[in-house]
This record gives sequence, C-alpha cells and structure tokens, in this order.
Amino acid sequence: MSGGDDWFCFDIRMSKPLTNGMKAIAQLSSVQLRRAANIKEKIAALQKQLDALLGNDSIKPVKKKRRMSASARARIAAAQRARWAKVRAGKK
Repeated sequence: MSGGDDWFCFDIRMSKPLTNGMKAIAQLSSVQLRRAANIKEKIAALQKQLDALLGNDSIKPVKKKRRMSASARARIAAAQRARWAKVRAGKK
C-alpha cells in the first residue's frame, strides 16, 4: 500500500480507524469515500463468513422480551403505593 491508502486499515470488530482516519477522510474525494465504504462492507461480509465457518458466536441470538403478568404488575404497584404511603405518613 502507498502512504495515502493506509487510512482505511481498521479492526472490523472495533469499527474505528487505527490510524488518524479523520484527517485522511476529510481529504478524500467522494469517489474515494465510496470505494472505502465498499471495501469496509466487503471486509464485514468476509468477517461474517469467517465467523460462521469457524463457529464463532459473535452474533448472539435476540432474547425474547420478558413479560410480566398483570397480577405481578398489580402486586408491584401496590407495594410501591404502600412504600410511598409510609413515606408520606412519616412527614406529618
């Protein structure tokens, strides 16, 4: 690589440049920026393929959202009202 092309060296997992990228990015043309973005997308796709091939669990499954029953919410609300009633009673 020539000296001006090393600005896009980065760790895909960190998603940030390893060299002074902000100065270099400001000096690039729109064509160069698009090329850099394309290269970054290709690297991300290759990293994903490599992780799948090696069995890396870098992509974690989405957990299901916990749902609270209406009776549980009612018990929690009643307990909170009781706590506030105790605080208000102490102020009088």
